[in-house]
Amino acid sequence: MRMPLEKSVPAMTAIVVWFCLSVQLVLIINQMTGEGATVLEAIWRYFGFFTILTNIAVALVATAMVFSKPSFLNNARARMITAASIALVGFVYSVALRSVWSPTGWQLVVDRGLHDVSPIMFLLAWYLSHHGKLVWRDALLAVAAPMAYLLYAVTRGALDGWYAYWFLDLTQLSTFEFIRNTLLIAFTFCLFALALIALDKWLARRQSVDQRG
Repeated sequence: MRMPLEKSVPAMTAIVVWFCLSVQLVLIINQMTGEGATVLEAIWRYFGFFTILTNIAVALVATAMVFSKPSFLNNARARMITAASIALVGFVYSVALRSVWSPTGWQLVVDRGLHDVSPIMFLLAWYLSHHGKLVWRDALLAVAAPMAYLLYAVTRGALDGWYAYWFLDLTQLSTFEFIRNTLLIAFTFCLFALALIALDKWLARRQSVDQRG
């Protein structure tokens, strides 16, 4: 039996993202242990990136979307927050990070998978899902995701002196620059969430018209 698009796209998304996450973990372990770090230190570094944490969420939610039953991971808010988060990953990477390094080999494959392919595939999966349950205030709830990461990132940085992204590096930025960057990220994320909520409402109306027709 052929799997419908609303299930096949999340399934393909989950496969691609789980694969890229696994390869990225192997790459960072090989790189850091080759430089004298331990495996635990490499794993700790792996979980310091917003890209990694967000793609884990994408993989989990996409996997849950393959099943019909609503769950903590497969509900309107979880799908929207994940979609907004991975859209932010792709946007910030293209604007602030793509030009600062040139990966090659498997790192290039993983880099493109987690920053380019994952956002496109998950946004398509979100588009094909059921709509109509989001409200405007859900945008504020969605902003909690990047704000929680910012707190996590600066706490990690205070502990070990390492920051995943230059625009959050408190050792290099002034207080004003850090606050400006934080507000800019929050504002951009809120815009993404509002755009998704608006699209959700439009898609719900269109689905309703199609069902009546």
